[in-house]
Amino acid sequence: MALVPEVAKRFVDQGIDVVIESGAGAAATFTDDSYTNVGARVGGAGAATTQGADVVVKVNAPTAEEAATYPEGVTVISFFQIGQSLDALKVLSEKKATVVSFDLLPRISRAQSMDALSSQSTVSGYRSGLAAAEHLAKFFPMFMTAAGTVPPARVLVMGVGVAGLQAIATARRLGAQVLAYDVRSAAKEEAESLGAKFLNLGVTAEGAGGYARELTPEELQAQQAALAKEVASMDVVITTAAVPGRKAPILVTGAMIDQMGPGSVIIDMAADGGGNTEVTVAGETVRRGHCAVIGLSNPPAGMPTHASFLYSRNVLNLLELFTKDGELSPDWADEIVIGTTILKDGVAVNEVAAESLGTSYQPITPPPAEIPEEA
Repeated sequence: MALVPEVAKRFVDQGIDVVIESGAGAAATFTDDSYTNVGARVGGAGAATTQGADVVVKVNAPTAEEAATYPEGVTVISFFQIGQSLDALKVLSEKKATVVSFDLLPRISRAQSMDALSSQSTVSGYRSGLAAAEHLAKFFPMFMTAAGTVPPARVLVMGVGVAGLQAIATARRLGAQVLAYDVRSAAKEEAESLGAKFLNLGVTAEGAGGYARELTPEELQAQQAALAKEVASMDVVITTAAVPGRKAPILVTGAMIDQMGPGSVIIDMAADGGGNTEVTVAGETVRRGHCAVIGLSNPPAGMPTHASFLYSRNVLNLLELFTKDGELSPDWADEIVIGTTILKDGVAVNEVAAESLGTSYQPITPPPAEIPEEA
């Protein structure tokens, strides 16, 4: 859910009229009554809820069909992967809508409370650790019993970002022996602080903004050769690697999977972006050799209550920059507002969006600062 009752109340207290689609929060344990009890209204399905709206907030970007039902000049806030949302963006451009996307949030300290990518990655990482334990036909922790000693499961986490760190922490809490790998050397200290052993394979790819850059073909070949032996010895491999704006990189080849032992499991958290293995299918379990490759699709949806709580707080904090005294009033001088906006009144103010839509790029120009009058 984009808004939980607690946050809906915060908006209501500011004089904002909040309308929630009937039944939308049921799967996340938020009933219609929990919204009406805090002063929000419950609308019908689809267009009946968005009719007359100044702002529409969603978790996933709308389809073109949904966007066509939105009011003229509406502001839409969601996750818009530009390359995957072009049809909807075309419709919203025609409606002179303003479109704001969380995945374009600047990587600055002031934006951390609005960072929905990180908050949802936290949920995904935790979920991946639980999914691994659920699918593995072995214990995660070591057990010493009268019948003998059971060794701990060996887990390799590939990609030590927010999701990877949560996967490490969860697997460690469950008692597994955890190894971690990332092409960013800066990830070593973070992984080791959670009790994982960091694999140094001699391939690094530091990118801008703390992200990993895409590997060259030569680097990718060297990486896969070094990883093959490690992957073969694991009970569980959890992959989390993603490069912003690009297809997820292949980290685990079919040949590597063929070398994994009986009962082994791969949890691919990058499944929705194409997957980190050659055989991943989003939302499905693919069996190859002795291994089960689970393509986790939309992992936060597996823990909807807390995923909604975190996302809703991100929405609240971002919307504070777009409203004033209960009215829609974006601060067009703010770098976060500028950075997250794709369309402004239907005009492409994001260069990638302009190129993809085949329209002119018109960047936002901050208004001149007011000069205080002299006393």
